[in-house]
Amino acid sequence: MNNLEEQLKKLFPDHIASEPDPIAIQEHELYVQNEPMICKYEKRKGKPITIIEGYAGTDEDFKLLAKEIKTKLSVGGSFKDGTIIIQGNFRDTIMNLLKEKGFKVKRVGG
Repeated sequence: MNNLEEQLKKLFPDHIASEPDPIAIQEHELYVQNEPMICKYEKRKGKPITIIEGYAGTDEDFKLLAKEIKTKLSVGGSFKDGTIIIQGNFRDTIMNLLKEKGFKVKRVGG
């Protein structure tokens, strides 16, 4: 790491390094509701999907949650009409992930 810093100092001698802004790094806090979110499994066009719905917070927060779930599971999915659609049957994994975040989750179907 020091070697890289030394090389950068040689390339940019006038540059003054600054500390990262602690407010910008702070993680976004999601709204945790009293009603449980619904996590269900369906097959559409013969392919399994996991559907999450019932979030009472803002759509932007729900979109962030969808992105985080897709990233952690390394799968595709989408956010449409207040529901998160994840490709594949990941009900148990998603339910555990949501419970760790403090959400109440209800399993629906099968």
